[in-house]
Amino acid sequence: MAPLANATLLRTINHGARTFNRSLSLSAARCSGYKSEPWEEIYTAEQIDPSEKTFDKVLIANRGEIACRVIRTCRKMGIKTVAVHSVADSMGLFVKMADEAINIGPAPASQSYLVMEKILKAVEDTGAQAVHPGYGFLSENTTFVAELEKAGVKFIGPHSKAISEMGDKLASKRLATQAGVNGIPGYDGVVENADHCVELSREIGYPVMVKASAGGGGKGMRIAWNDEEAALAFRLCSEEAKSSFGDDRMIVEKFVDMPRHIEIQVLGDKHGNAIHLNERECSIQRRNQKVIEEAPSPFLDPETRAAMGNQAVQLAKAIGYDSAGTVEFLCDSQKNFYFLEMNTRLQVEHPITECITGVDLVHQMIRVAAGHPLKMTQNDIGIRGWALENRVYAEDPFKNFGMPSIGRLHKYEEPKGIPGVRCDSGIEEGSEISMFYDPMICKLTCYAANREDAIATSVNALDHYVIRGVTHNIPLLRDVLTEPVFNSGVFTTSYLPQTYPDGFQGKKLDSREKEELASLAAVCHVKESQRARARLNDTTMKNRQNPSTWDLEVTIKGESFPVSVTKRQTSYTIAIGGSTQEIVDNFTLADSVIDTTVNGDRVVVQLKERKADGTLKIRYHGTAMDLQVIPAEAAKLKHHMPVKVPIDTSRTILSPMPGVVKSVTVEVGDKVGEGQECCVVEAMKMQNSLGSGVTGVVKAVHIKVGDTVEEEQILVEIE
Repeated sequence: MAPLANATLLRTINHGARTFNRSLSLSAARCSGYKSEPWEEIYTAEQIDPSEKTFDKVLIANRGEIACRVIRTCRKMGIKTVAVHSVADSMGLFVKMADEAINIGPAPASQSYLVMEKILKAVEDTGAQAVHPGYGFLSENTTFVAELEKAGVKFIGPHSKAISEMGDKLASKRLATQAGVNGIPGYDGVVENADHCVELSREIGYPVMVKASAGGGGKGMRIAWNDEEAALAFRLCSEEAKSSFGDDRMIVEKFVDMPRHIEIQVLGDKHGNAIHLNERECSIQRRNQKVIEEAPSPFLDPETRAAMGNQAVQLAKAIGYDSAGTVEFLCDSQKNFYFLEMNTRLQVEHPITECITGVDLVHQMIRVAAGHPLKMTQNDIGIRGWALENRVYAEDPFKNFGMPSIGRLHKYEEPKGIPGVRCDSGIEEGSEISMFYDPMICKLTCYAANREDAIATSVNALDHYVIRGVTHNIPLLRDVLTEPVFNSGVFTTSYLPQTYPDGFQGKKLDSREKEELASLAAVCHVKESQRARARLNDTTMKNRQNPSTWDLEVTIKGESFPVSVTKRQTSYTIAIGGSTQEIVDNFTLADSVIDTTVNGDRVVVQLKERKADGTLKIRYHGTAMDLQVIPAEAAKLKHHMPVKVPIDTSRTILSPMPGVVKSVTVEVGDKVGEGQECCVVEAMKMQNSLGSGVTGVVKAVHIKVGDTVEEEQILVEIE
């Protein structure tokens, strides 16, 4: 990041936040114990008015990071909060942050967070005057909103009619057209069955998008390029939709070629006012779920931005929208844009909009729900700098760009000390990532004066992010941020499969990077050797002079490098491959993050693991690299060691992640062809069709419908 540019942005933010900080101190006096984060300097658009009456107590009908996010603003406003939680979340960070907490049942969301009767009982028992739904769960459930209205409790979100109209993709498309919003060609009705889906797809013309009429978040949505894919998409999407939203109605529409996914944040009140807060670029996706978002979009010009914003506001006013919401569009290469859907809730990626506008969206939602008009007009909304959000998930990015991972975080350190970094998370060290909920760890938002600096801050923050205990997607996020096409700003929603046609394989090292990594590994080996020598009880060994030079061999992905390490007073000199590396000795092996200098350049790595046989695992440029460092004498004997033959997994179907078996379509003795579906495993409400890798006969089936399976568990064997 350019220090001068970033400092200028932060000075601007600080200047605008002076009044805000004064009001914050008043709110903090009403809600003792609140501790603001450095990134809250971004909220400069409108100060919190302690004299403005809203609510005394708010219940958050959600969990995790979004519950923490709502609680934070409520605290600043002097509002007491109630958390509802499942048994699995009883020790969650959001539960600890809230003033009150109510246990609402077992871990599965269908028995806790989705049971509105339990939420309503918690509202009644605690005397909460309003409910903030966050996103997901009951946030777009009109029955829930109606029940709250009956109880005289405010819903911090839009009125139920707007949720109903926009939640149904068929109705929303009709209303959007009536409001003068551009629409995508498609079938204006419900798809009856798989055959009907194929028939409609042929009429519209491939490629088509088959998706659930209800819901969102990338679930129940697939692209089909032919009849076979259309039929399969209908079946899988309808099952996902029924599981996630309780509504298996499907629609089919034209898939826009070279599409970019760009959405407009809108904000309305109960007095007929509505404004937009510019756009968010959401084209970096996997399986139609966003991975990296940014604001503003590098694609839009001022004219297109204004046109999209105006149409979004037209739609909001047409339905009397009275909260924060998002109108999503697809844009083609010519900047033509088409209405996709409207999300009638706070969006996951709202922090980047807050960063570039200075508006606290949760604050505005609470004000509007209490009946106050918007104080801001469209002229008050500008664009200040640039912001990116990296969705850090407990996922394995090497498996289809991200298959869920579960486990306990035995070490967890967020990169909070870096200027321009915001971490929205609901976890802490010791938290467990469960198979019952979304695997999100954190929304890592980085903001700066321009896009280049925001990307640089993001890379630095990811390098300093320490997550141990689960597999995570930081390798993919960091690789995308440094990839030329992404940096050019010219990409589409197909970016990931186009950039990584064979799937994500991790950081590809060039010769210079290999030598740099090998040198770092060698220094770690020498430091361990020195530390071990210092711990020896044998005085004879201690009295022997420490060697000043170590001759080693470092192996990276089967490639070996002879290395010679010499210890200097404040550094190490490494001779490798005809060149010399100078590494500053400013770290220990106990450091979570090694932030050092190699030949004058800053390098940030993490030593994740080291074993007695010389094996090291170092996170370098985001990817955990397996290396081996052994003395040169031992390397001469390596050829005597037997080579382990890898196991042939082509005839076994393994579960790619923890989940639940939804269907099994083969039996012992069945003949199967290569690619034929054998079973479906569901994880985080996503259906994953698993097929045979070879043509053969089913030898064994180790599962049945309803079974819970672990990652890499053998499901079916083929002979």
